[in-house]
Amino acid sequence: MRKIAGLLSVAVLAGVITLGSYKLFIETPVSDQGAIFEQSAIPNYTPVNYSAAAASGVDFTEAANKTVDGVVHVKNVQEYKQPRNMMEYMRGGGQSSRGIVGAGSGVIISGDGYIVTNNHVIAGATEVAITMNNNKTYTAEIVGADEKADIALLKIESGEELPYIPFADSDVTQVGEWVLAVGNPFNLTSTVTAGIVSAKARDIDETDQNFQSFIQTDAAINPGNSGGALVNIYGELVGINTAITSQTGSYVGYGFAVPSNNTRKIVEDIMQFGTVQKGILGVRGGSINSNLAKEEGLNTQEGFYIADVEVDSGAEKAGLKEGDIIKKIDNITINKFSDLSGYINSKRPNDVVQVEILRDSRSITIPVSLVKPSTFDIERLGIQVKNASKENLKKYKAKNGVLIYRPLTNEMARYDIYGKVITEIDDIKVSSVDDVKRIFKNKKSNERVSIVFVDDNGERNRYIFD
Repeated sequence: MRKIAGLLSVAVLAGVITLGSYKLFIETPVSDQGAIFEQSAIPNYTPVNYSAAAASGVDFTEAANKTVDGVVHVKNVQEYKQPRNMMEYMRGGGQSSRGIVGAGSGVIISGDGYIVTNNHVIAGATEVAITMNNNKTYTAEIVGADEKADIALLKIESGEELPYIPFADSDVTQVGEWVLAVGNPFNLTSTVTAGIVSAKARDIDETDQNFQSFIQTDAAINPGNSGGALVNIYGELVGINTAITSQTGSYVGYGFAVPSNNTRKIVEDIMQFGTVQKGILGVRGGSINSNLAKEEGLNTQEGFYIADVEVDSGAEKAGLKEGDIIKKIDNITINKFSDLSGYINSKRPNDVVQVEILRDSRSITIPVSLVKPSTFDIERLGIQVKNASKENLKKYKAKNGVLIYRPLTNEMARYDIYGKVITEIDDIKVSSVDDVKRIFKNKKSNERVSIVFVDDNGERNRYIFD
């Protein structure tokens, strides 16, 4: 009996050891088994920057709680025709219908219902529908927009104080600073992603003639985030998420936001003046590289090189000259045109900025009063014109005209007409930008346009735009 009991004890012990070894070395934990079983149906997700944020001790919950209710879902509702047959389709007829043709995000910036979004989110809308984070819905009024900056201002009437996101000073935002992107990507409402400021004053397409100055971030931004908030860890608005660079149309690590200082200035202009007030410095040029430094005999490779100063501009009146190197404006370091344009776009005409330049190896600070642009964009023709100086008219032996200042499209950049003088548009003599504005004020986009300009030999040339 004792022998049997001993054998039984040995057997039990062996079984325990075997089972324990199996549990320790072979068997997959239950929680992991669940993940394996569900893997084909539910993809594995890795929280953006979760481990890095946790390691640095950054807590995003406060910023998320402060901002998630201040971001809304914006829906672009338009009327369109639904043809019932091919004949109606060819004639552009059919039954009128209404539907959502696009959606994005918006940021409540005041308790009384003002909302900022991207212009491209609401472009062409018959109606703009707003859905709050608490699922309340409203119809918004479009107060105004700046198409080039891609910023639009909306207004809703809620009858109550709304949660809003305060503006931060985007000029003091630092590269490497933590930020959150709050929006509605892919119609997933109230989505928050984390990242850092990857770069500032970024122009994502330097060939499109539309000089931009974005904040770049690696916080995940996808379709539907447009118009949403980029906020700092204090829940303050750093920028309005606007664009991504991607070969697929979805997030690949590069997102771009209009800085809050530029957004705020646009909003205040629309509210106060009904249109955006733009002040210009009046210089042209670019960043310094080794080739330019060698060619011009410069002893620095940092700063913005002034290649040309506009006539009657604030820069000319203040004494800035060709060959000067702009190092700072109001203590903002300037190395490229997007640095300069980004800061100047947050200013208005008659604002005075302190421009620190390098001239003949001497550092000089000159106050410059910004002026209104003396230019006009003829979008129909893809060119920008400005008032011609006496020297311009004398050069082309013209009695009147406006100067073709720069191209607005890559297509028009191929033509050798810049710096020349337009004397007539549709057989009407023009002597100023105001004359050009009057001609195009009521002109339809598909109307034929003819312009007459004088070339270097003083000969008249006529271009027809159908």
